Amino acid sequence: MKYKFKKKPYAHQLTALEKSWNRDTFAYFMEMGTGKTKVLIDNLAMLYDKGKVDGALIVAPKGVVGTWYNQELPAHLPDHIENVTVLWQSNINKKQQDKLDQLFKTGHELHIIIMNVEAFSTTKGLHFAKKFLRSHKSLMAIDESTTIKNPKAKRTRNIIDLADICKYRRIMTGSPVTKNPLDLYTQCYFLDPFHLGHESYYSFRMRYAVMKTAHIAGRSIQLVSGFRNLGELSDKLLPFSYRVLKEDCLDLPDKIYMRREIQLTDEQKKLYKQMRQEALATLNGKTVTTMTALTQLMRLHQITCGHFSADDGSIQEVKNNRLAELLDVLEEVEGKAIIWAHYQHDVKNIFKLLEDKYGQGSVVHYYGKTLPEERDYAIKNFKNNNKVRFFVGTPQTGGYGITLTQANTVIYYSNGYDLEKRMQSEDRAHRIGQKKTVTYVDIIAEDTVDTKIVKSLRKKINIASKVMGEELKSWI
Repeated sequence: MKYKFKKKPYAHQLTALEKSWNRDTFAYFMEMGTGKTKVLIDNLAMLYDKGKVDGALIVAPKGVVGTWYNQELPAHLPDHIENVTVLWQSNINKKQQDKLDQLFKTGHELHIIIMNVEAFSTTKGLHFAKKFLRSHKSLMAIDESTTIKNPKAKRTRNIIDLADICKYRRIMTGSPVTKNPLDLYTQCYFLDPFHLGHESYYSFRMRYAVMKTAHIAGRSIQLVSGFRNLGELSDKLLPFSYRVLKEDCLDLPDKIYMRREIQLTDEQKKLYKQMRQEALATLNGKTVTTMTALTQLMRLHQITCGHFSADDGSIQEVKNNRLAELLDVLEEVEGKAIIWAHYQHDVKNIFKLLEDKYGQGSVVHYYGKTLPEERDYAIKNFKNNNKVRFFVGTPQTGGYGITLTQANTVIYYSNGYDLEKRMQSEDRAHRIGQKKTVTYVDIIAEDTVDTKIVKSLRKKINIASKVMGEELKSWI
């Protein structure tokens, strides 16, 4: 396999490539943080070098498409491959249309379109994808393929319909079967209807699920009560997939940093613009203290998190995409996770959301309103109870003096400005007793102060002591 890597792969990534690169279909079941995106990009580049493809359709959740476009492809696609890469936008203006048109011009460039999975619920998105695939020798990849696990969903049906148009198909996810083995069916069906040996979801379910009849409101319905033949199912996956966990990758660094991007809603954009103008007015023509500057920063940051403090002191909710993105991230997480949020209001919302989704007892909280006697219980329960998957807290309260090495995924739902609190909260999982690589995921609202905060913290800048009026103006 002769190929010039832009960045040298780790041993497990090379294994994944050797198993997959020239296959028509393949599944990268690689845990978050093990570098499956790089593997896919190298796989695409290899196929292009061999003249097997000249186009690629990358399908990913909203929070990931920007990372593909801005970070992953520039970092891993070899420099010798000339390419035209376009990020899909639902509102197509003239500038965007010109970019899309470039994808259909003849030449030797590799053409790449990156589309969010939600676009395939729309006629416009589906029509464009069909046009692109029919005009190229294509590879189509589904990042976080659990987004097509529901066989009844419109986007699932539409994406599966596209499979016949492209020769090379890939799916990628960190946890394909941990929650419900039946989720595998449509993911694998996209690759090949015959991979699992069942042409219908119902025959697949009959083979691997135990059903029971329940009587609700005078109706009889069939419910899944358990699973069977899972060893057989695992064996069927082996020929066309590669599974790796972080604990299997001795070559990984001990800390991995990732970001998930979200867009502000229209309501957030309106409020953010208004608050930004007010902040600039406050900062103009005055001697500004660090505290005043941080107050303006906090008001803007709160809006990116989906709430703000009204004049009467109450907390007002703002429609936002942050909670939905958190759930998308957790779909990829194996085992336990720590979720840090800067604001108490967010901790409460996260706790309720996770309890509703994963069941009572699946999550504990540790923040200013957690009573002292409840804090010890929360820590012990998270450490010792396998049913408790999530620890939600604020770095101000939970970021010091406790050990949470049972988790090797740490999600920053939102960040504060204090570098010490960030570093201390990181170390709750990354300390003596941790035997695995720890992955840190920052959820970031694009083109806001949120981006600046995370960038500064990553550069080990203590914003709380550095930000002054003139500096802040350039941020907002």
